[in-house]
Amino acid sequence: MNNALTRLLEIAPAPSEPRQKDWGEVERSLGDELPADYKELIHVYGGSNWDSYLYVLEPRCPNENYDLIEWAQNQAEDLEDLWEFEKKPAELEVEGARVIPWATTDNGECLYWLFRPGLDPDQWTVMVNEARGDRWEHFSASCTQFLASALDGGLQSNILSSLFPRATHEFRQLGAV
Repeated sequence: MNNALTRLLEIAPAPSEPRQKDWGEVERSLGDELPADYKELIHVYGGSNWDSYLYVLEPRCPNENYDLIEWAQNQAEDLEDLWEFEKKPAELEVEGARVIPWATTDNGECLYWLFRPGLDPDQWTVMVNEARGDRWEHFSASCTQFLASALDGGLQSNILSSLFPRATHEFRQLGAV
């Protein structure tokens, strides 16, 4: 278990039922391998809501609104259309670079992995895009490191809500609607 996941377990106890995934099938659907820390996060917490604000996407999530595979497909299409009108962030100017969503918020911000060709998924970092805007932030952290650091106050975003994180953390596993 990685250190960031250990920190998350201190913040919010894990649900009693771990989520099982066929990661081979998930990765074939996405066309990419996923970071090991994310797979651990989903195994322990599943698709989840943190502090009534941030939603971690899960492949084949019981709540279909937070299905990682569907989000990845939709966001790829939406961003390709967007780049026709807006300038890409500098991190995406590298040939073959792209983003893959792993979380979203109540306000519509989206959190992505920064994919770069030849980079191992465990080296992917996090990018945050504001809702309905062109501001982006880049964080040199894995998704689990980002989540744990955001919740314990060690990481500050100028895009995410100033009300996140809450003083008393709330965790909810996403279930069927």
